Amino acid sequence: MASQRDVRNKIASVKNIQKITRAMEMVAAARLRRAEQRIEALRPYAEAIGRMTRQAAEAAGAEASRLPLLNEHESTETVGLLVVTGDRGLAGGFNSQVIRAAVRASGDLSEQGIGSAWFASGRRGVSSLAFRGYELSGSYTGFADRPAYADARTIADDLVEAYVDGKLDRVEIVFNSYVSPLTQRVSQEQLLPLSQEAIGGREGDGEGGETAGEPRPLVEYEPDPEQILERLIPDFVEISIYRALVESAAGFFGAQMTAMRSASENAGEIITDYTLQMNRARQAEITQEIMEVVAGAEGVS
Repeated sequence: MASQRDVRNKIASVKNIQKITRAMEMVAAARLRRAEQRIEALRPYAEAIGRMTRQAAEAAGAEASRLPLLNEHESTETVGLLVVTGDRGLAGGFNSQVIRAAVRASGDLSEQGIGSAWFASGRRGVSSLAFRGYELSGSYTGFADRPAYADARTIADDLVEAYVDGKLDRVEIVFNSYVSPLTQRVSQEQLLPLSQEAIGGREGDGEGGETAGEPRPLVEYEPDPEQILERLIPDFVEISIYRALVESAAGFFGAQMTAMRSASENAGEIITDYTLQMNRARQAEITQEIMEVVAGAEGVS
C-alpha cells in the first residue's frame, strides 16, 4: 500500500489539473457565447445574399447556366475536399469525427474511380491529414478560434480558381455544424458547382417563378442580371465557407467546454478515491503503531 505522503502528492497533482480544466471550461464558455453571437449576426447577411442570388438567377434565366461556377464539368475526375477543424485539441472527438468523415468520403470517391484533392483549415486537420499520408493542395491555419471573412475569401479564391481552371470538377466541404454546446453534427455539403436548386429557385413556386409561361421579374437590374449574378456567386461561395468556419469555431468551444467539464468531474472522483486510499493508509499506520505500543508494554511487563 502506498504511503500517506505518496497519496497526498497524487491528490495535490490531481487538484492542480482540476484547476486547469475548470479554468479552460470557463474560458471556453465565454468564447462560446461570443461565437454564438457571431452566428446570430451572420444569419441575416447570409440570408440576404442567398435571396439576392436567387432573384438574380431567376431574372437571368437561361443566361445563368453560362456562368462557370454554375456549370457542371462533363466528367468528374477530381473532387476537392475542404476539411474544417480546430487549431487546438482537448475537445473530445470534435476534430477526429470530421477527419474520419472526410476520409470515408474520399474512400467512397476512390471506389468510383474519382480522385481527391485535400484542402484543410485548422492545424489539427492539416497535421492529421499529413500524418495519414495525404498531400494537401491547400492548408489554412491560425484563425480557427476566431475566423474573419477575409480568411473565408482566401480559401474561396483558391477553390474557385482550381475549379475554373479545371483542376477540380467538384468541391465539397466537411465541417462540424453547430447545434448546441453538447451537440456538433458533421455536415458535408457541395460547394461547387452551385446547384440550381440552391440558388435558382423553383419554377411555378409563386415567388419569382414563371406564371403563364412568362418570367415575372421582381426588380429591374442595371447592369444585366447575369452580370450581377456573376458578382454575387463568388460572394455566395465566400459566405458559405465563412458560415462553416464560424459554426466550426462555435462547435469547438462547445466541445471543449463539455470535455473540460467532464475532466473536472473525473478529477473530483479521482480525488475522492485517493482521499479514501489515504485514510486507509493512515488507519493502517495508526493500527500498526498501537500494536507496537501494546507489544512493547507486554514485553516490559
